[in-house]
Amino acid sequence: MAGSRYRLGVDVGGTHTDLVLLNVESGDLMVEKVSSTPKNPALGVLNGVSRFVARGVKAGEIEFFAHGTTITTNALLEMRGAKVGLLITKGFRAVQEIQVQARDGNLFDYFFAKPAPIAPQSLTREIPERSDHTGAVLTPLDAAAVRAAARELRDAGVESIAVCYLFSFMNPAHEEETRRLIHEEAPGLGVSISSEVLPRLREWPRMSTTLLNAYLEPVLVRYIAHLAKGLDEAGVVTQQRYLMQSNGGVMPFATAIAGGKTVHTLFSGPAAGAQASAFLAESDAEHGLVTLDMGGTSADIAFIEGGAPLEITEGVIARRQIDVPALDMTTISAGGGSIAWIDGAGFLTVGPQSAGADPGPACYGRGGSNPTVTDADVVCGYLNPDYFLGGSQKLDVAASRAAIETKIARPLGMSALEAAAGVRKIVDMRMADEVLVFAAKRGVDLSAFTLLPFGGAGAVHAAAVAEELNMRRILVPPRPGAFSALGLLCTDVVHDYIRSELMPLAEISWEHAEAIFAGLEARAREELAAEGLGSAPATFARELDMRYTGQGYELRTPLDGAAAGKLDATKLSAAREKFDERHAQIHGHAARERPVEVVSYRVRARVAAPKYEQRHEAPPVDPRPVAGAVKGRRDIYFDGKTAVASTVYERDGLDIGVTIAGPAVVEQFDATTIVPPGWTGRVDGYRNLVLKKGA
Repeated sequence: MAGSRYRLGVDVGGTHTDLVLLNVESGDLMVEKVSSTPKNPALGVLNGVSRFVARGVKAGEIEFFAHGTTITTNALLEMRGAKVGLLITKGFRAVQEIQVQARDGNLFDYFFAKPAPIAPQSLTREIPERSDHTGAVLTPLDAAAVRAAARELRDAGVESIAVCYLFSFMNPAHEEETRRLIHEEAPGLGVSISSEVLPRLREWPRMSTTLLNAYLEPVLVRYIAHLAKGLDEAGVVTQQRYLMQSNGGVMPFATAIAGGKTVHTLFSGPAAGAQASAFLAESDAEHGLVTLDMGGTSADIAFIEGGAPLEITEGVIARRQIDVPALDMTTISAGGGSIAWIDGAGFLTVGPQSAGADPGPACYGRGGSNPTVTDADVVCGYLNPDYFLGGSQKLDVAASRAAIETKIARPLGMSALEAAAGVRKIVDMRMADEVLVFAAKRGVDLSAFTLLPFGGAGAVHAAAVAEELNMRRILVPPRPGAFSALGLLCTDVVHDYIRSELMPLAEISWEHAEAIFAGLEARAREELAAEGLGSAPATFARELDMRYTGQGYELRTPLDGAAAGKLDATKLSAAREKFDERHAQIHGHAARERPVEVVSYRVRARVAAPKYEQRHEAPPVDPRPVAGAVKGRRDIYFDGKTAVASTVYERDGLDIGVTIAGPAVVEQFDATTIVPPGWTGRVDGYRNLVLKKGA
């Protein structure tokens, strides 16, 4: 193939699907934004690809395809996964029913009920087998019982089977043999074994994560098959097809549907935006960042410190425990499509229901009659009805006003403008409150941070959220509406591996630790080779999960400078001091007199991928007059009562170094930025729009 080569990043949201195409020769970006297709998200992706082709891009020259998806997340939220069976060690079938003692939500809720089990007792089978905590076999695997269970579950219509035996993370042989027997008895059934999905101690988190993998794997397999077929037919024949993972890295399509990796995609969509933010942080290194990814159905929040997103290894989604590495984010139902309604007590409420992409907000003109946040933005003058998506989609102002008037304003005895301003105020305060709570939990001082809004609605609401948080600086990236898609062009192939082995640190020799790390790295090399990346240079980062003896939780502790061939007794003992420092930083104290034990060993394998490179530019010698970017003036009702005449700018007409003063509106193809009175905006050398309150 001759000519340019392209790298394509795709982010599927609840309302829109964003695509960013990078020309690796020129460094130029092309952006497309199309309506999402909830019934089959792949159709929206392929529609976006066809638009690039219509603009002259040769599909065969797209050499890299990376995709952030909410397909597994939505399947879990809507409980649309596979019918799952469970095989468990004899005598332990109640683990799924008991789970853990902690309860979510209100501790005094007398009607509290745990989520319905993914594999009910009727589809759970106990298998005679047993290993002890060292991995020694106490009871051999009963192969006949496994075969009988496989036949029974197959006949019951099960699509996928989860296998979770006691202490299998120390000895996976029984689970591996069980998988082989199931495939013999019931070819075509998916099998997820806990020793692959999450080989670490604690029975319920390991079982829950394995059940989720079994529940969602058939959904992801079908989706990827359909998308891959569509890409082939569209001429995008590259074998470099990747999915974003929860940890901010990508993995090949084939990896996502094999080896228990499906659960690593549950935070795929939000992770891309956080990864792009971390990449952008390199150009704004002196500031920490609070990200606000406000799309059509939700708002995702993350913190970037030291140029990297905060991470977690234990999480909950839809009240389900999932213990895999993920970027530390929180999500609330506050998007442009969030529906405003009046509750039974007569109070105005926004969300959690969303109008989504179909029918969407009332202003979309697709039959939606419920007022949404986007409708409130339109009524208050924040959005230009003739320039939504660069003018490719017209917004119906009358429909927005009618929806708000009928369902909000009249019942509450107020004007449509006041009701619309109320909707905005509620959603802005909800996002600000969530940031405050998240910051308090993570020990983040917001006064030293900058707000980074993106997503289709982020920059419309950013200044109002910043006002609530008393933050005085906002950084709006050049293409905020497609920023998450850009994040897919700013990451590497990343795989995480873990093995639990509980032992006091003082009793572990460096040779023993080296052997465990070497085993994890050997597995990583095997998988990378199977993915066609065996010849690519890979780096390995090592960590220990450590805790004070008697604690019920542990902390990830990096082993700096302890790569293969460099680990020794000194570096291993230094991990103790590092752990004490991290414990004091996170929890406010360190028990240096207490013994420490190692719970798990972790390895992160990384294969670098070519990335989008930000380019710093100097202000032009002969800048264009700011007046040339002015498109006119528009009344905005910041308080729902008084019209404030605001200057409207076309963002592409603002040169580097230009400063504008609020009240102003900055419009572009994929997003709108609001600059309120008392704020200024300046275009920096990376073409970010930096908003500041005050001088």
